[in-house]
Amino acid sequence: MAENLNPVLQAENMVKTCSIWRALEVIGDAPILLILESIWMGSARFGKIQETTGLLKALLSDRLKKLTHKDILTKRNVPGLAKTTEYALTPKGAGLFSTVLMLYWWERKWGIAPARKDLLVRHENCGSILEPQTVCGSCNKAFELTDVDWKPGPGVGWMSPSYSRRRNQTKVQTDQPSLLRGSVEIMGDRWSALVMRAVFTGIRRFDQIQKDTGAVPNTLSSRLKALTDSGVLKAETYQHAPIRNEYFLTQKGYDYYYIIMMLMIWGDQHFAAPEGPPVLLRHKSCGGDLNPYVSCHSCTKAVTPGGVSIITE
Repeated sequence: MAENLNPVLQAENMVKTCSIWRALEVIGDAPILLILESIWMGSARFGKIQETTGLLKALLSDRLKKLTHKDILTKRNVPGLAKTTEYALTPKGAGLFSTVLMLYWWERKWGIAPARKDLLVRHENCGSILEPQTVCGSCNKAFELTDVDWKPGPGVGWMSPSYSRRRNQTKVQTDQPSLLRGSVEIMGDRWSALVMRAVFTGIRRFDQIQKDTGAVPNTLSSRLKALTDSGVLKAETYQHAPIRNEYFLTQKGYDYYYIIMMLMIWGDQHFAAPEGPPVLLRHKSCGGDLNPYVSCHSCTKAVTPGGVSIITE
């Protein structure tokens, strides 16, 4: 994908237009992901969200304000309880559900947090423990990433990256159980997610990844080390004097791209240019537009936010 998305010359200090980048500017933050998870698990009031996330009051208040401002959450009065408010997902926020489902799938497969074994999602449509799978919207059949092709979309181009000034909060200190504890450390850091996107599209060398993501050298070095240490990337030396590495996805990292894909689809819906999305996905098997959605492996029905429940083993 990366090699074919350059219909115009890249200006200095510009990066490819990217719905993932814009989406991560909103949710690429570990506290925000923990808050969204908490709300999907049934917490609605400030105190309950704090209890389930373990976040400090000031940090929680800041992120709730941001999510409300970005139209991910809405704050409303609780019927029958004067001066009591709660938070609920807006339609835009509910659209992130597919991304959360694939985070859950990845965490169940690759995560190391003990809590992930205790918290499960049940699909109410068939009563089974949910095993989410990505499905092509054209032929309604499950697909593997090897069966996905892509090409430049009408919104392809270059943009000036924006850098929000927030601390790296990928490792939130809390003992509260979480379905997404391990995966938050990637999705909760914009640079790590963008590095994953770059490597998946065939960009493997340091200078190329830096150009694609817009990360400064120190930031990129730390993220590559963290991703390699966590086992989602592997480094292979292609030059010894000085030592230079290429970076490749492991199976653990390859599986993470399902999450990146669903986030891109959400980003396309809310942050793409007026001309359209920067990238178009095609399902090789059927030849149609991919338009992926998440279904239940057991009953093959699409999974919706209201169609699942949390259970404890």
